[in-house]
Parts: sequence; C-alpha cells; structure tokens
Amino acid sequence: MSTPSAPSAFTWTDSYKLGYDKMDETHRDFVVKVDALLRAADEDLLAHLDAFIAHAEAHFGEEAEWMNSTEFPPRQCHIDEHESVMKSLREVQALLVLADNPRRFEIARSLAQELVRWFPGHADYLDSALAQWMVKRLYGGAPVVLRRS
Repeated sequence: MSTPSAPSAFTWTDSYKLGYDKMDETHRDFVVKVDALLRAADEDLLAHLDAFIAHAEAHFGEEAEWMNSTEFPPRQCHIDEHESVMKSLREVQALLVLADNPRRFEIARSLAQELVRWFPGHADYLDSALAQWMVKRLYGGAPVVLRRS
C-alpha cells in the first residue's frame, strides 16, 4: 500500500464562509473532498478524484443554475472558470487510468494542491459576489457572516 509522503491538510475554516448557507455547505464539502484527495494512497487516488469530480459537477452546476436563473451579471466569467477547472480535472482523471505513466500520482497530487491554492481566491472574489447577489434576492439585504476567531 503506497501512501503520499507528508500529505498537506486542507481544512475548513470560518474564513471561507460567505453567508449563503447552501453555498457554504457545498464549499465545506469541497474542502473535505480535496483534503481526502490530498491524503489518499496511490491506489485510492482515482476513486477520490472521481468522487471530487462528481462533487464539482454538482457544485458548479448548482452555481451556474443560480447565476443563469437570476441573471447574475458576471456569470460567464464565473462559469468559464468552473469549466477550466473541470477540464483540468478530466485531464488528470484520464491520466490516472494510464498505468504506464510513472508521474500520474505526482500529477494528481499537484492538481489537489492547486485546488487548495485556487479555492480561497475563487471564493473570495467570484463566489462572494454570487453569495451576496443570492442573499439580496432572497432576503433583500447583504449576508451577515459570523466567523469564529
């Protein structure tokens, strides 16, 4: 059984909260699934990547539905970024099934690390604007976010 050396943890913090509960719950699951991908043994990487891809498809699809159904003005930029992430995920998924590539596990772990780097900025800029938009449409005001210090 092969395991990654010194996996990097990715844990949920209140700093990721945006104040739209549905989105915050989905983001918490995103963090859990990326963490599982980071910690997976080589032989389990593909299963964890498959689970993350299923999550990402549902997650990004739900956000696209919110953006399209409410005519969120900057939706295309947000959707394009999601599509770019999905393209990378599918490329690495295809690579992981090729047993003849000795770097496939390293590349999959590199993708997981990139997701850790990408997520906070994406959430802070693109998702926070969507969260505010959704809360304003539903409740008439900006979200209130309480964060533990």
